[in-house]
Amino acid sequence: MNEQARRRPSKTYRRPKKDPVRILAFEALRAVDERAAYANLVLPPLLKIAREAGDFDNRDAALATELVYGTLRRQGTYDAIISACIDRPLRQVDPPVLDVLALGAHQLLGTRIPTHAAVSASVELARVVLGDGRAKFVNAVLRKISKDDLDAWVERVAPPYDEDAEDHLAVVHSHPRWIVSALWDALGGGRAGIEDLLEADNERPEVTLVARPGRVSADALLDTLGEESGLPGRWSPYAVRLTEGGEPGAIDAVREGRAGVQDEGSQLVAVALANAPLEGTDNRWLDGCAGPGGKAALLAALAAERGAHLLASEKQPHRARLVERALAGNPGPYQVITADGTRPPWRPGVFDRVLVDVPCTGLGALRRRPEARWRRRPEDLEGFAPLQRALLREALKAVRVGGVVGYATCSPHLAETRVVVEDVLKGRGGPAAEAEWVDARPLMPGVAALGDGPDVQLWPHVHGTDAMYLALLRRTA
Repeated sequence: MNEQARRRPSKTYRRPKKDPVRILAFEALRAVDERAAYANLVLPPLLKIAREAGDFDNRDAALATELVYGTLRRQGTYDAIISACIDRPLRQVDPPVLDVLALGAHQLLGTRIPTHAAVSASVELARVVLGDGRAKFVNAVLRKISKDDLDAWVERVAPPYDEDAEDHLAVVHSHPRWIVSALWDALGGGRAGIEDLLEADNERPEVTLVARPGRVSADALLDTLGEESGLPGRWSPYAVRLTEGGEPGAIDAVREGRAGVQDEGSQLVAVALANAPLEGTDNRWLDGCAGPGGKAALLAALAAERGAHLLASEKQPHRARLVERALAGNPGPYQVITADGTRPPWRPGVFDRVLVDVPCTGLGALRRRPEARWRRRPEDLEGFAPLQRALLREALKAVRVGGVVGYATCSPHLAETRVVVEDVLKGRGGPAAEAEWVDARPLMPGVAALGDGPDVQLWPHVHGTDAMYLALLRRTA
């Protein structure tokens, strides 16, 4: 053999093909993992850049969105399946490799992408972002996964329900075990209800708009969108649901602030507080935890219709700026301030209506922020507990006798909902609040399955909303 033949490579090197859709999905997952970012904040700017560069059309954007959110929602299930296909603990696999494997697993088990295309595209992605050596590992693992469908894999990796119900549900429905347990306690009932709730958490939520009173009506918004793009809300008189593929940023009313993106559950909370019966004055309203501004904007519009003034207070300066942006253009009087609701600058007893949508674990919005389920820990509840109670106590001081306070959370966890209210009313950890329950159910007319009251817990699988909680309290002395 001559020297030239000896030096010729046995196999011609092939440059890996760059797939813009999967590279973008991988970048979004890395941002979620490395920077503790949220996909709903990371993904839109990445998609905008890709569109402006001419790399993406609407179909590409839809696929990238499905890959990111689908992978995050089913991460627990995919981790269990990947773990069964490798010979080392999952924690010993580098996170970027796990992201590529999870993206591949979702394409194989959670989409209609053909098996060969899912494997080859994932291996090409691995070659681009990880290198040839790790691409071989990705290829081997994904080929194992491709031998069975999702149902077969789940039956293999999930413990039987009769042996460990919570762990079975955790693997099947991709939620941490402690969240399964907490949601089950809050929901009550048997297996069917909790499975419906967990599955609803894994569904893509509708995009819902709020038509801000005095600026645009829901009917006018629907007329603008047309029957193919918009549907009436289920419960809120101000809600409009976008059909699949609708882009809020392309709607004039949204760009101009006359409408906004807001879950229907959040709308119901604001409307219920605004409509709670009062005797006497109804001039001064307070949103004591106003950021990022969705409920404040609706409250400000409702207050303006009655000639009332809204004070919107937010502790974090950057969130206060978001509130100012949300309220800009409101026809009635309002003020936005940066202040701590546990050490308020306002005098006690001066407001007629007060809302405190307190910081919480956000377990009620896992449909929208699927990564939160993997980020939260049980000990987070202890961190929020003192703040939630302090904010409610100060809200009850801020309202006048006869006025109404709305305590709201985007969490169904009992430790963040009814337990907080009962502790404040009964004086656990502080003086007992002189207040009484107001039945919130009649203030959500037409909404089904609101329970025994007097407080209200909304559910994704029942109401199609985030799992918002509302307690209404009237100050008595």
